[in-house]
Amino acid sequence: MSKKTKTLLTLSALPVIALLLFLSQELLNSYYSRIITLIGIYGIMAVSLTLVNGISGVFSLGHAGFIALGAYTSALLTLSPQQKEMTFLIEKLIWPLNSIQIPFFWATIIAGLVAALFAFFIGWPSLRLTGDYFAIATLGFSEIIRIFALNLNSITNGALGLKALPDYSNVWWAWGWLLVTVACVMSLSYSTFGRALRAIREDRVAAQAMGINVFKHQLMAFVVGGFFAGISGSLYGHWLSTIDPRTNTFGILLTFNVLIMIVLGGLGSITGAIIGGALFAFLSEWLRFLEGPMNLFGFKIVGMSGMRMLVFSGLFVIIMIFWPRGIMGRSEFSWEGLVSLFRRGEKK
Repeated sequence: MSKKTKTLLTLSALPVIALLLFLSQELLNSYYSRIITLIGIYGIMAVSLTLVNGISGVFSLGHAGFIALGAYTSALLTLSPQQKEMTFLIEKLIWPLNSIQIPFFWATIIAGLVAALFAFFIGWPSLRLTGDYFAIATLGFSEIIRIFALNLNSITNGALGLKALPDYSNVWWAWGWLLVTVACVMSLSYSTFGRALRAIREDRVAAQAMGINVFKHQLMAFVVGGFFAGISGSLYGHWLSTIDPRTNTFGILLTFNVLIMIVLGGLGSITGAIIGGALFAFLSEWLRFLEGPMNLFGFKIVGMSGMRMLVFSGLFVIIMIFWPRGIMGRSEFSWEGLVSLFRRGEKK
């Protein structure tokens, strides 16, 4: 299939996707519309972590910290001065944040830039480590960010968090930013820079011997991943409408959730990351019945809080043991693959 044909097919698919999103927003109720929005947000989180963990070959556990930075930054920039005055009761918000309110788009861009800046300062010393040491270092930095959010009352409102955020995140914002994220990460992945990252992932020593600056390439990938993590944090915070520094909101559990997405979809696959994010968003809502009372074979079982995470943990272990490549492995969606799939179906 020629490059021109593939480009035309891709451009033709975009209006179809936009039409499906429009119909979902018009025909489905608000509950399902919020799930579709969450799929887009989870997709951004998973794709940004795939660039770091899957394509670059470094194992980061600090993604939740960048998401939290994006959420808090965007929230402080979109809340009105009157809302900030009512929210910050223990300590007043520092100047000039107490009088600033900007549009959601620019607040999201700034949230991404702030997360990217922190990713640079965290990655600069941490990327000199390798393997498990780097993972532990990023986990520590992520927890430091959460602890600062818990104690900086004059910036984050401490344990009380930020309430009544404007409900800006919708299907169009989430999926629009997902399209931008996929386009940027895909372009990087198939450029000279991306091929160098893959060489580093496969054999760090051999790549360095061939003249590739390993530290520079991994640091840039880490910063780009942090930028899009901050974007997803902005969208996620305004989707929740309430953010706080609890561990199950922006703590290690969020990083664990995103890891499940990329492992389920296929570590190193951008397409797999989106599929994993969609499955996680769907299952996280469908499995809510496990946390409520239910009847099983005539026995009444009292629901337990956190049962969904127990199921996800078991699913994660099973996938790592029996299906470590995930759904897509390291493969990506292609029009040739879709055509060959239909041809195999016709033959059968």
